[in-house]
Amino acid sequence: MSDIPGSNTLNRSMQGLWTTHRRSRVNLNAPQPESEDSPPAPSEQVDAPPTPNGAITPAEVPPTAGPSESKPPSTVKRKVRSSRTNAEEGGSSAKRARVGGSSGGSISKDYSPPTTRLSDLGGVEACVEKMLELVAMPLCHPEVYIHTGVQPPRGVLLHGPPGCGKTLLANAIAGELAVPFISISAPSVVSGMSGESEKTLRDTFEEAKRVAPCLLFIDEIDAITPKRESAQREMERRIVAQFLTCMDDLSWEKTDNKPVIVIGATNRPDSLDAALRRAGRFDHEIGMGVPDDEARAQILRVLCSKLRLEGHFDFVKLAKATPGYVGADLSALTGAAGIIAVKRIFKEISEGTLILPEPLAVVTDPDGDTSMAVDAAPPPSETQPQPLPDVVKPALFSTFALSATSPASSIVHFLRAHPDPLTEAQLAPLCITYPDFTEALTQVQPSSKREGFATVPDISWADIGALHATREELHMAIVQPIKRPELFKAVGIQAACGVLLWGPPGCGKTLLAKAVANESRANFISVKGPELLNKYVGESERAVRQVFSRARASSPCVVFFDELDALVPRRDDNMSESSARVVNTLLTELDGLDARKSVYVIAATNRPDMIDPAMCRPGRLDKLLYVDLPTSNERAEILRTMTRKVPLGPKSADHSTLRYTLDALVRDRCDGYSGADLAALVREAGVMALKRTLGTLELMEQNGESGGDIGITGETVEVLLGDFQDALEKVQPSVSVAQRRKYEALRSKFAGLPTRTERATREGEAATV
Repeated sequence: MSDIPGSNTLNRSMQGLWTTHRRSRVNLNAPQPESEDSPPAPSEQVDAPPTPNGAITPAEVPPTAGPSESKPPSTVKRKVRSSRTNAEEGGSSAKRARVGGSSGGSISKDYSPPTTRLSDLGGVEACVEKMLELVAMPLCHPEVYIHTGVQPPRGVLLHGPPGCGKTLLANAIAGELAVPFISISAPSVVSGMSGESEKTLRDTFEEAKRVAPCLLFIDEIDAITPKRESAQREMERRIVAQFLTCMDDLSWEKTDNKPVIVIGATNRPDSLDAALRRAGRFDHEIGMGVPDDEARAQILRVLCSKLRLEGHFDFVKLAKATPGYVGADLSALTGAAGIIAVKRIFKEISEGTLILPEPLAVVTDPDGDTSMAVDAAPPPSETQPQPLPDVVKPALFSTFALSATSPASSIVHFLRAHPDPLTEAQLAPLCITYPDFTEALTQVQPSSKREGFATVPDISWADIGALHATREELHMAIVQPIKRPELFKAVGIQAACGVLLWGPPGCGKTLLAKAVANESRANFISVKGPELLNKYVGESERAVRQVFSRARASSPCVVFFDELDALVPRRDDNMSESSARVVNTLLTELDGLDARKSVYVIAATNRPDMIDPAMCRPGRLDKLLYVDLPTSNERAEILRTMTRKVPLGPKSADHSTLRYTLDALVRDRCDGYSGADLAALVREAGVMALKRTLGTLELMEQNGESGGDIGITGETVEVLLGDFQDALEKVQPSVSVAQRRKYEALRSKFAGLPTRTERATREGEAATV
């Protein structure tokens, strides 16, 4: 027995002999001896073969054997050990079959291709063409690569913002090719036991080679392949090394010329280890960015093809109204529009504006042919057994009080009126309209806005007075390229990359940027220059890159840098190294290797002489617009804009006369006032009116009277001309005369434009003409 391999062979052989000897006195369903190398004793040999499960046939049982006999304690103990050993071995083999997926295992995995097709995608034609070239050709025709000796790609990395369709594209390619599709989530590979994560990776790749040709899709691959130099634990480095080794084992020499292509998906490609992105592993990378207007229109057509729509749908207009939306956001938009349509239908039915047809009743043929008619139920008789009465279905919301929750009244009315399912004729007039999508736009927020700080401002040109020349320049530089890019492309003109607004403080530079973003319906990112600066090395540059990354993810987007002089000061010998790195990073982002598609930059500063000259060259902030202090006529226009919602009084006086008096007041006595100073003037005049009204109320309360008794409420507060005159004594211009001379000198130096005095003279001459 010593030459038999195995360390426990002798013990198992003796146990098998003992079990065979005592077979007739133990349980009938006892298994055969575990060792097949040891034959049974001669006195106990039987002619009939054992059953497949190892039990003894009834012919082998002696007549004296019965269930009342008990087992010896030693036999029971040995049997328990044997059963435990078998269970452990069976469990390990089942585990191996579950992980490795061997052909002899009892558990078989389903690697059938998904049901998604390429027709379910839209706006990703370039990515689909690239995937067909890199994935479909090697899997469908490997003989071409074998004949030419060209090594096919082993891996394709899909990267892009969340919700752009990376997983959907991989599933659609697998569904079209109809090859085995192994899909795993990267976090599911990580295990708490040492070595288990690497073993899971090895088993997964071995299974992929067994069922080759196949596709192996790893979602969120950045979770298991971080940069090894910045990994926190040694286990992360081991997982990356194991993944690299598994990728190298997918060469055709090791897979018998059966291709196995790995598709990885991530929204953080820069966090992957550099060794994983070299040739021979993930050979190609496909970037799926935020879809543009045309791509969003195609996505909406695909999503709406499964909806019941009514009327004419302008998908191009709807696509222009959804800047920054990815595929997942557009899918959420269609779902929200469906919910709004259902609510609208319920409301129309409850109000009576939409009447559903009554369900058709069963009628009899007038010619007397009743073969298709339903027989009437026979009258109940006393001799026939009566059927059990049906359970009466209670009325829906019979005890629900509508007054308590009025918004749900339309739905409750509908559920009360139609407790049964609607018929096809009743469902026919129900559909989704274009206004439902318009209302859904106010409820669905794109994912780029949730994770960033992009938003469309609510400041319009109606909230800004004067500044007509600057408004026209911004309109041609930013608004028109966003609204009509095809016209600029047809003429061959490239839109301005950036605009620098400079001038005295309080002249409306920030308001102009917000109004531009509102008119173009583009996303707006407002960045204060000092808030990007950080004391830690590299963090300021990272913040600058993150701003432009978010802008590209929510394009078309307008990035507004306020107080630009604090972020990009002039570079000289006295400048610190950290500040120079920030300036270099911003210059690189403005016209670097990454294309700024539909990302427009507007910067504002009070000190253009402190900005680095490289910022103002053509190709970066190439359009400099000087926002000067308003002239006398512009001051009157700004005041009229600001007092639109102010209750001017007295109401008995002529309103036009009061307006004329206010215009004359700001023309004569507000020289040098900026737009912010005029806003402070209006606010101070309103405070004066409130003080006068509150003093009246306090005097009445001392006399025991109530303001409501004589009709003094918030609506009776009036801002008089005297309040503006009193406010002029408190509000002074924020830009001094010396500062105005300095800005005039800077203006002639930077732009060579006419000064404020010359503009006022021209306006006076135009008014005279």
